[in-house]
Amino acid sequence: MAKIYGCALLLLVGTVSSARNFTQQPDNTPLPKGYYIVVAAFFGYQEDYAQRYSSKLNAGGLHVKYGLDPSRRLYFVYLDQYSDFDESVHQMLKVRKEGTFDRAWVRTIRDNNESGEQVEAKKEEPQIKKVNPPAIVLKKEEPKVIEEKKVEAIKVAEEKKVEEQKSVTTEVIENPTADPVYLPQTLNNTPVFLSLYNSTNNQVIDGEVEVVDTERSRLITKVKANAYLTLPNPGTKSGQLTLISKTFGFRPEQHEIHYVNTEADTVQPYVELIGNFYMVNFGLTRIHKGDISTLYNVYFYNDAAIMLPDSKYQLNSLLQMFKENHTLKVVLHGHTNGSGRGKIIYMGPSKNFFQITKDVVEGSGSAKELSEARAEVIREWLLAQGIDDKRVTVKGWGGSRMIHDKNSVHARKNIRVDVEVIEE
Repeated sequence: MAKIYGCALLLLVGTVSSARNFTQQPDNTPLPKGYYIVVAAFFGYQEDYAQRYSSKLNAGGLHVKYGLDPSRRLYFVYLDQYSDFDESVHQMLKVRKEGTFDRAWVRTIRDNNESGEQVEAKKEEPQIKKVNPPAIVLKKEEPKVIEEKKVEAIKVAEEKKVEEQKSVTTEVIENPTADPVYLPQTLNNTPVFLSLYNSTNNQVIDGEVEVVDTERSRLITKVKANAYLTLPNPGTKSGQLTLISKTFGFRPEQHEIHYVNTEADTVQPYVELIGNFYMVNFGLTRIHKGDISTLYNVYFYNDAAIMLPDSKYQLNSLLQMFKENHTLKVVLHGHTNGSGRGKIIYMGPSKNFFQITKDVVEGSGSAKELSEARAEVIREWLLAQGIDDKRVTVKGWGGSRMIHDKNSVHARKNIRVDVEVIEE
C-alpha cells in the first residue's frame, strides 16, 4: 500500500533548481504518464483551490503546475515531471534537501489513468510509528482545501480570506487520537472514516451505514457516516464485513472490507489507508425513476397531519432533490400503523406545518385518510418552498402496507411517507 505524504501550505520564496518554467495545467486535464514531484494534493472537486495554491506559490517566485489524477479524484500540485523513475527520485531528494519542500514526494501516473505510488527517501521504518491524522472538513456548499502530509496524513489548509466572505457553516470533525500505528494495520487497531458524498457534485451528505456480517448475512450495527469509528469484529473465519450506505434520496452502495487483512483491501478504489485510519468512500447517486426512498426522519404529532420540528432537516433533503433536478416528479405515499378509525388533527389556516396551533381543525377519519393527509401536508410544504404543484402528487395507504407487525417494537416505522420517483 502506498504511503501518503505532503508539504505544509505556506507561501515560500525561492527557487527549486530542478523546476521548469510551467504554465498552468488546463482545467480537468488528466496528468499524462510519468513521475511527478508533488508538493500538495486536493480533492477532485477543489480544482479552484489547486489553481489558487499554484498561483500563490508562483507569485512567491516558484514555478509549479497542477493536474488531475482521475483514478484517485485528486488534483496534484507538482514541481516537475520525469519519464525516468530514478531521476525523479534523485530530483525529489534534492528538492527536500533544499528545504523549501522538505516533504515533497514522487507520484507515479501510469497508462490508462492507473494510480501510482508515492515514493519517499529510503529509510528504515520502525514497526510502530506515530502519525497525526487529518481533520476531515464537511461543508454543505463548498469544502475547504485539504492537502496531503508526510506520515502526518492529510490536514486542512486554512483559506481565511475566502471563508470569511461565506456564510456557509463548516463542520470540522476532530482528529482521532494520534495513537501508534501498528503493522500490519487492521480494523482491530485502526479506525475507519466512512465518507459519503454525492458522486454528481461531490457534496458531502449525511447518512448511515449498515455494518453486516458477510459470512452469516447478519446485521451487526448501524453507524453514522462522516465520523471516525471502530468497526466491530464479526468473529468469523473470513473476517469479512459488508458496508451498505443508507441515505434518503440516494441509492444504496455496498462495499466489502476485511477485518484482519485490511491492508489488502486498499487495492480497491473505495478504500484508502491514510496514516492511522482507513477511509472508505461511498460515491452515491440519486434515486431514479421507479425508485422509492423513505422519509423515516419526518415525524408527526399523534393523530395529526402536522409535522414535528425535527422533520425540517430531512424535508430540506427532499427539497434539494427538486432543486437539483427541475424535471423531477414524485408521488408521496402515506402509511400508518394499523387500519382503524380515529381522531385526525389537520393544519389550520395559519399554515403552521410544525406546531399544533389554536386554529387547527379537528375531525375524524380512517387510517387511509390520515396517511393521505400526512402526505398532503408534506406536499403543501414543498409548494410553500416554490415547487410546482404538478411535480408532487399524494396517495394514502393507511395500514395496508405495514413493514412490521403493528404490535412489534419496530411498529413506529410503519408510520412513514415514501417518496417514489415517477419522472426525472
